[in-house]
Amino acid sequence: MKAATVAVVVSTVLVFVTAVGWSQQPDKEHAELAKALNDAKIPLQRGLTASAKEGKPISAKYEVEDGKLQLSVYTMKGDKFSEVIVDHKTGKVSKTEPITQGDDLTHAKAQSEAMAKAKRSLDAAATEAVKENKGYRAVSVMPALKDGHPVADVTLVKGSEWKTVSEKLD
Repeated sequence: MKAATVAVVVSTVLVFVTAVGWSQQPDKEHAELAKALNDAKIPLQRGLTASAKEGKPISAKYEVEDGKLQLSVYTMKGDKFSEVIVDHKTGKVSKTEPITQGDDLTHAKAQSEAMAKAKRSLDAAATEAVKENKGYRAVSVMPALKDGHPVADVTLVKGSEWKTVSEKLD
């Protein structure tokens, strides 16, 4: 085989292996999160309600952080943002930290812009999505502006099945 042919074959294999590795990463994270959710006693919507004491909820998600399940809710009070951790077994706020820099602040600002135009709450959007998708549980609710209108992308899980639905917020 010529060197050019070998280089093409090696490049193709590397691209394939990299693409497969990247495509499996979300699946691995989804599987880990789906398994961890078995320990969650409260729905995402209750975490939104609990976090409201710290400010207006602007997004929420269940995630595995450092190997542990947590319910993270971003809130806004005035022009300040916080990450509120809600205990996934009791529904009580366990920790609140200010969001002051980095990607978290960028995301919080974008989410607050979407929520500023919203007429419906994230709780209402997540509840509607769960009601329309029997047997599914809300894992995250993320607002965004699409064509100038606020929407909430609600990620749902049932066993190992995942889907994201969009709910209007205006």
